[in-house]
Amino acid sequence: MPAQILISSCLMGMPVRYDGGSKRCLHPVLTRWQDEGRLLWLCPESEGGLPTPRPPAEITSGASGAGVLLGQARVLDSEGSDVSAAFVRGAEAAVKAALAAGIRVAVLKEGSPSCGSAWIADGSFTGVRVAREGVTAAGLKAVGVQVFSENQLDEAAACLAEIERMSVASAESSQQRSTLR
Repeated sequence: MPAQILISSCLMGMPVRYDGGSKRCLHPVLTRWQDEGRLLWLCPESEGGLPTPRPPAEITSGASGAGVLLGQARVLDSEGSDVSAAFVRGAEAAVKAALAAGIRVAVLKEGSPSCGSAWIADGSFTGVRVAREGVTAAGLKAVGVQVFSENQLDEAAACLAEIERMSVASAESSQQRSTLR
């Protein structure tokens, strides 16, 4: 079975974003992976128990998702409600799914307080971006999953190809050692 890739459900057209919409990504790499049965769709915010639609949320004070996982930062929605626990539950669900499926590569929605891998909003609800990662991206990285955004699909494909190449080389080496015994 080919290696699986964890992907944000919104990138596959599922209407799970805070505004009830999606961010469908039509890229040849995703089409190929979908045809090959490699994609495991997941929305961490839905998995964490948040409804759709819901008020937008941001990590406070320009902190990172790792800070939320460590209990050092919070995620607040635009109405001032603390939704940190739901974001942590969603990240935990994503990590559990990735580990259970042996996933080593994830493609997540950039800018999301859950899924952002290069940037998220700064917590002011003014559209200011900061170079930080979201809660789920931080959780996945902590267990060794390589996290990419929808803007990095070619890089994600190259990473996956290298992982698979190394896996084949390792299996061949193990097989050679066992036949020599």
